[in-house]
Amino acid sequence: MKNLENVPKSEQTKALTLSTLAFTVCFAVWTIFSIIGIKIKGELGLSDTQFGLLVATPILTGSLSRIFLGIWTDQYGGRIVFTLQMLTSALAAFFLTYAHTYPMYLVGALGLGLAGGSFAVGIAYVSSWYPDNKQGTALGIFGAGNVGAAVTNFGAPILLVAMGGQWRSVVYVYATVLAITAVLFFLFSKTDPAHTGTKGKARPFMEQMKPLKHLIVWRFSLYYFFVFGAYVALALWLPRYYVGAYGLELATAGMLAAAYALPGAVFRALGGWLSDKFGARTIMYWTFSVTLICTIIMSYPSTDYVVKGIEGPIAFNLTIPLWLFVSMTIILGFFMSLGKAAVYKHIPHYFPDNVGSVGGIVGLIGGLGGFILPITFGIMNDHIGVWTSCFMLLSVIIAVSLIWMHFAIRRAERRAHPELRNAQHLPELDHIN
Repeated sequence: MKNLENVPKSEQTKALTLSTLAFTVCFAVWTIFSIIGIKIKGELGLSDTQFGLLVATPILTGSLSRIFLGIWTDQYGGRIVFTLQMLTSALAAFFLTYAHTYPMYLVGALGLGLAGGSFAVGIAYVSSWYPDNKQGTALGIFGAGNVGAAVTNFGAPILLVAMGGQWRSVVYVYATVLAITAVLFFLFSKTDPAHTGTKGKARPFMEQMKPLKHLIVWRFSLYYFFVFGAYVALALWLPRYYVGAYGLELATAGMLAAAYALPGAVFRALGGWLSDKFGARTIMYWTFSVTLICTIIMSYPSTDYVVKGIEGPIAFNLTIPLWLFVSMTIILGFFMSLGKAAVYKHIPHYFPDNVGSVGGIVGLIGGLGGFILPITFGIMNDHIGVWTSCFMLLSVIIAVSLIWMHFAIRRAERRAHPELRNAQHLPELDHIN
């Protein structure tokens, strides 16, 4: 158990700041294929399905590694695990610069994807520095490191132009920055309170896996499949979407994708604060309700109509204009940001001694959304041939999540207040004449 009585606020702030900066760099590296993948697609003549697999492959490694990295952080502390994870990811990125075939790109992407596992390390490390009533805000600030996706969508195209269109040079720069970040993190960070003076007391793997038998963990995982997995998937997919659906240049497409990714990251801190103030359940209702409306609107495909008019046929077209679509993505990203913080507000409260393992599995499932969805988007493009089909799929996922959450909450309330199980009227109405 952690003892925070003698931990000064300055040390908490330092741990949170270093972790957030490191996570931002890791996330930028993790999503780099959203930009360089388009260049590789052009070089190799890949289909949308192959492109989807390429950009999603790093997400697979980042997702699967979260459960193990989270557990290792619970056992050995975030300082050493975070440092080793970043160094390993940097080495994999350096390897990618020597790849020349599609299979080699996939192998390099698998290694580079380890950067995404930093989230499980960070939440366990950061939460150990803060008491329960401040963890929502702290984890929200840390989670704002998702802004790394916006950094890549906005900065990588500019860097690509500066490097003369050589995407390998861009990867080399990213790998170097990540390696430097790892060294600086190790030099300036400290061992967290939960692991100070606890060498040799690592808990068994299976003991830390016990919380995963609770259904609530898997319900949180579904929420995170959307609020995080779909966030990552769209951050990867939107540059391609803008180029294909609206005919934009890559630099412009990257900037508009960054407009989505930025609020999807920076407002996570606000989501943590709102979760502390109003409760995570309320924030999740806001998230699912608004995002469902957005994705339904964005699902409408460009359609040509011909109606029989009084003086002859009248033809017209209904297409979501670019300005409206971009506005919808910004709103979508904002509420997904709130939802990401709300999901992780639950974990330290319900599982205070297993933040790493439970956070790891929730992050794993959420990350798998970032892996599965881009591939699915590509398959739907190739076989359905409608650009907006990706948002149709997201609408279904949100609706299922909202329905499951609502009925789970109602069931929990009936258990807590069995006297209301068969009530036909609200109790307060019985006293009104």
